[in-house]
Amino acid sequence: MARKSDLFLNFERMWREMDELIGEPWAERGRPRAPRIAAGFTPRVDVFYSGREKPVAIVLVELAGIDTDSLNLEVSGRDFVISGERIVQRTEGRVYQQVEIEAGNFRRVIELGADVDAENAEASYDDGILRIELPLQAAVATKVEIEPKNAD
Repeated sequence: MARKSDLFLNFERMWREMDELIGEPWAERGRPRAPRIAAGFTPRVDVFYSGREKPVAIVLVELAGIDTDSLNLEVSGRDFVISGERIVQRTEGRVYQQVEIEAGNFRRVIELGADVDAENAEASYDDGILRIELPLQAAVATKVEIEPKNAD
């Protein structure tokens, strides 16, 4: 049996295809509808933290069939951003029964639970899984002086 999330993804895909075929008559009549997913796709992601002596945030991204040259990785504060494109395969001369491999552009922002040292990040790609290791920044304790209040 299909999971609920799969059913909703299939429904959204069907809705998008109907819009392409006949336009958006529902919107003209003022009927509410579910929010639309932007064109492209959203890769699945796992994020976890590991290591005692050298703690790291590890991000695994499912990116089968994507050329690593089309990927962009960036860190902005605690946000890790991955973007890229899965190129649409040749469709000439083919009659599809089913299309489930999503293609197009994607951009995913993952909020990390700790500050990271982006300069020392490492990334590798194996069997369709992109693995990014982001060393955590060491917490710096700062002493705050308390100034006595003068009783005037």
